[in-house]
Amino acid sequence: MSASLTYEQGNSIIIKPLDSYYFIDRCRLTSAKMRITGGSARGHIIKTLPGLLVRPTTDKVREAVFSMLTAMSVGWDRGLDLFAGSGALGLEALSRGIGWLDFVDQNNKCCQVIKQNLAKTGFIDRAHVYCCPSMKAIGFLETSYDLVFLDPPYADTHLGELVTGLARSSLVSGDTLVTVSHAARSPLNDKYDDMSKIKEKRYGDTCISIYQKEATT
Repeated sequence: MSASLTYEQGNSIIIKPLDSYYFIDRCRLTSAKMRITGGSARGHIIKTLPGLLVRPTTDKVREAVFSMLTAMSVGWDRGLDLFAGSGALGLEALSRGIGWLDFVDQNNKCCQVIKQNLAKTGFIDRAHVYCCPSMKAIGFLETSYDLVFLDPPYADTHLGELVTGLARSSLVSGDTLVTVSHAARSPLNDKYDDMSKIKEKRYGDTCISIYQKEATT
């Protein structure tokens, strides 16, 4: 029997196969307003697809993520937001001064929302949106990034494989900080290939793990 997701919608109970959970989770369906927490676009509301409250990347968590990242490095040039959803993490990075941001999400409606958010915040000329699976993007993108964000659905059982693929790619250099959001009940490995966990923080059911390649001698 395949897994399913059950939720309320109006007076109805909706049951969807687990593969439908991708759409609900990745597009950050939420009734709460999300805002950029820092930088030049601080306070701007981030557009999301209207719908149910399903694990949004909260303002508090995003602010905490960037507090950790700024304590580790400054002067970011390029960033990559995988499983971008509404683009909240990438938009936050652009607001805080990163030069360029590539967004990746396989859902076309999410990609349209990201483009609208970029236009609204004035960052459209400093970004590109790839509407494709994250693993595919890892295969064809070539440049290395200063920051990489991964915020997949909690139901994604292939996260470890994706992190390993990322670690082996040319997208991650010795200076790259890779930030992975995942369920606290599903801990990640301390190491993937030559990329090691350097920091981890828990916020409720959300866990933030930051990885970096080991220094070569």
